[in-house]
Amino acid sequence: MYKALYISPMIPSYDMEATGIFFCELLGFEKVFDSGSYAIYEKNHLTIHILQAGQIIGQMEFYLEVDDVNKIWESIRTKIEGLKVRPPFDQPYRMRELHIEIPHTKTLLFIGQSIRG
Repeated sequence: MYKALYISPMIPSYDMEATGIFFCELLGFEKVFDSGSYAIYEKNHLTIHILQAGQIIGQMEFYLEVDDVNKIWESIRTKIEGLKVRPPFDQPYRMRELHIEIPHTKTLLFIGQSIRG
């Protein structure tokens, strides 16, 4: 069985710079990654993910950090028929992730594991 480490909100923003300033200056978070359309802020090993808001409003996202994303994939891959899923892959921000759209919602679940050296 895998171990859940953290769960983080993924917040769409129409002004990523202003949203980042809010979390840094008001709440003391530190920017640890920024691609221009996606940023990660951290404080006390907790993260908030900010992404550029698009045309579609109302989609929520959560990030579940775990200790072994491949172990989760092996345990669920035969149980996901009919779900929108992206199998494990490596991200440029050094996370291995899989994505699952939660049924009957507008919610996307990111499950990721650090691949930092």
